[in-house]
Amino acid sequence: MPAAEQFQLYTAEEYLEEEASREVRHEYLGGTIHAMAGANRRHNEIVSSILAHLRPQWKGGPCKVFIEAVKLHIKTSLSEYFYYPDVMVGCDPSDDHEYCLERPSILFEVLSPPTEQIDRREKLLAYQAIPTLRHYVVVAHDERRVEWLHCEGNAWSLTVLTAADDRIEFPEQGATLALAEIYEGIGFE
Repeated sequence: MPAAEQFQLYTAEEYLEEEASREVRHEYLGGTIHAMAGANRRHNEIVSSILAHLRPQWKGGPCKVFIEAVKLHIKTSLSEYFYYPDVMVGCDPSDDHEYCLERPSILFEVLSPPTEQIDRREKLLAYQAIPTLRHYVVVAHDERRVEWLHCEGNAWSLTVLTAADDRIEFPEQGATLALAEIYEGIGFE
């Protein structure tokens, strides 16, 4: 019988130290490190459109928009996680770590075939544990479809949007975003 493969767990500090020197991004899930899948042009265009339409709405205010290279740090009583959401909005000026946010208000994930199940299950559960998170927006890349999960009190609600003039409202942050803006320049067959 072959010897069992050695399984190594990393501390968050080891992950952060190694991640700073890597060319490919990795997420950290309670001691394990996982390489991120590459994104295609359509994915990048959608992320860029979200940034372009949200950023001007918060000019000079406390909310800031971050894309893809800034990590989300989640620490629970059981473990610690670092993710790279596609778009992240933070409105807490004291959440000022140079490389990550811990108290985001809004998170966006643009779906792709390799990551769709992770975004819908694992990340959904992890993100809903963030006390400051009010909106988790899951954006399809292959059709005009946005799943907008929003939290009021302790209850999460799901709204599915498909029309170009449908709007996501972020009242706590003072912003809105139409599907036409998210999918600006994107054609669907």
